[in-house]
Amino acid sequence: MAKQEKAGMAKASTQQGTVAVPESTRPRHLPQYRVILHNDDENDHQHVIETILLLTPLKKEDAQRCTDEADKTGTALVLVVHRERAELYVEQFHSRSLTVTIEPAE
Repeated sequence: MAKQEKAGMAKASTQQGTVAVPESTRPRHLPQYRVILHNDDENDHQHVIETILLLTPLKKEDAQRCTDEADKTGTALVLVVHRERAELYVEQFHSRSLTVTIEPAE
């Protein structure tokens, strides 16, 4: 068994004792993606802040910071989440007339 553990096996505890588990069955972390807010000339600050508060877990101060940063620099990092959630944010922000894009966080 020692050779198997070295060749891609890990130990897992169960009620019956410790067993070898192939590494391929162990949970892996999902790749993370940045959700980036883009400035536009069509939406006012209040709408952007309200949308961020509605769609994300951010607090008001963070929503204001994101909005101000996007206004000043053109873009702002809103959140870092897994890809599926990031893609959902793209759709949700788009439905409220705001533009966000995603990129790998690496």
